[in-house]
Amino acid sequence: MKIEAVSENTILLTFGDTISEAITPRIVAMEKLIEHHLAPYLVDLVPSYTTLLMIYDLDRADYRLMLSLLRKLADTLDDHVQEHDDGRTFDIPVWYDPSVGYDLENLAKEKNISVGEVIHIHSSKTYRVFAVGFNPGFAFLGKVDARIATPRHHSPRSSVAQGSVGIADAQTAIYPLTSPGGWQIIGRSPTQFFDPKGDPHTASLLQVGDEVRFKPIQKDEFLALGGQL
Repeated sequence: MKIEAVSENTILLTFGDTISEAITPRIVAMEKLIEHHLAPYLVDLVPSYTTLLMIYDLDRADYRLMLSLLRKLADTLDDHVQEHDDGRTFDIPVWYDPSVGYDLENLAKEKNISVGEVIHIHSSKTYRVFAVGFNPGFAFLGKVDARIATPRHHSPRSSVAQGSVGIADAQTAIYPLTSPGGWQIIGRSPTQFFDPKGDPHTASLLQVGDEVRFKPIQKDEFLALGGQL
């Protein structure tokens, strides 16, 4: 692990240089250790694909102290990874259909497989949450099976509906809010992924380290669960 000061009150912990499902549990474990042991100094923690950014209170510590404390925690990390590798697992219902999955048929055609095969491949894997960002509650999940991995659109759509499930390269995600976006859309979920009125720490349904499985549903169930067309 590389630990370095990147500004007067931020330190970046780097766990590797390649996105890997094996790195995420280490990031989550280190995040929990910092929250538990260094709470008096902590302003914020931002976990991502291969890094963990710590923002600390300059009135309580300087970078020399924080580097020292973080290195001591890092020495104990291997003993804590397993206990924090049991994150939550969510079964997310998705209506895979061209009427809401704008790119579903084109993706199947480009990959020379059927729409049913695209759906089966996408819903047969458990995905890890690598990062949350872009929009509030937007969770980047990986990795997508190479058979359906596909690049983003060259020009993003001006509006992608809330709940839309998309693929971009080797990642998949669900749009928590209606917004512009360039991902290849293959379905839509009725699940609410961001609650702006909720607790700031739990407003996003999905957090780094969580796991997601997609469950194919039909239109009637999508509507019954509150899905919007």
